[in-house]
Amino acid sequence: MNKQDLISAVADSSGLTKAEAGKAVEGVFDSITGALKKGDEVRLVGFGTFSVSKRKASTGRNPRTGETMAIKASAQPKFKAGKGLKDAVN
Repeated sequence: MNKQDLISAVADSSGLTKAEAGKAVEGVFDSITGALKKGDEVRLVGFGTFSVSKRKASTGRNPRTGETMAIKASAQPKFKAGKGLKDAVN
């Protein structure tokens, strides 16, 4: 399922037009992104939790040349499925 499929599914299940459903889906994505940018966690009970994981700076090796290189510290978005979602899939 891609984004357009999701918008169509939301429109069908909620009775909204595709344009309204598109705005709703975009609003949800923007809200989650904004919260993660601030370092907050988004918990949707029964569905899952979106959070940010911090990775420390480290050194790695270039596989082509074998020389060492510095890998910068970064923040990675993370999703952990909730019990309701796990149960629905299994």
